[in-house]
Amino acid sequence: MAESTGGPEAAAEGEGPLAPHALTRERLLSGAVNEMVRAAFGSRVLSDEEREASLHRTLAERPDRGNGAWLFAYGSLIWNPTIHYAESRVATVEGWQRAFCLSTPVGRGTPEHPGLVLALDRGGRCTGVAFRIEEAVLVEELSIVWRREMLTGAYIPHWVPLHDASGAVFGQGIAFAINHAGPQYADLPEDEVLRRLATARGQLGSAAEYLFQTRDGLQGLGIRDPLIDHLAQAVTALQREEG
Repeated sequence: MAESTGGPEAAAEGEGPLAPHALTRERLLSGAVNEMVRAAFGSRVLSDEEREASLHRTLAERPDRGNGAWLFAYGSLIWNPTIHYAESRVATVEGWQRAFCLSTPVGRGTPEHPGLVLALDRGGRCTGVAFRIEEAVLVEELSIVWRREMLTGAYIPHWVPLHDASGAVFGQGIAFAINHAGPQYADLPEDEVLRRLATARGQLGSAAEYLFQTRDGLQGLGIRDPLIDHLAQAVTALQREEG
């Protein structure tokens, strides 16, 4: 089990050298990310009221109230959390797995050349990072997460048991799973996944950078994901072949 403390400095430290229009706490709070997504999705972007209602429904289902909450990170939240948190721990969720099954025409792609990002899908297991957010700032910090993850309804938030390295459950956390009924769900053959990851690029950077930063973030925590490692090696080889 890995543990660390987080806060404003920890959140900023994880952002790294992204594209000029990188996904930052400031851009999320200012509404700049919302406008970027709205330009691509139009009326399909959730309103502020719809996102707020989704957040409050999720918190109403919180198993352990009054003691803050855990947020489970499996992709870019690991290396770019954009939130203030009190503690982070390596955690595993059972019955869910990482998958590049979320098609994105903005951020890591364009409408003409959509990219792919990660979502949780049913099956297997997934090891990532759980961030504990204190009760006093819970709504404020999760509102930022909802501005980031719940712009189009492509994800469905779930409460999932969080297991430590011994297999014991240390808490319940919010995890964002793919919405199979949504238009962004993409069940693609591997060759198309690799093509998109190797070539797609948007205002937040390339899909390949997203893949490599996720691999590096996991490895920095001592987590090895065979799928991520395989895709990173294959994308690197494909990019070299294409010059």
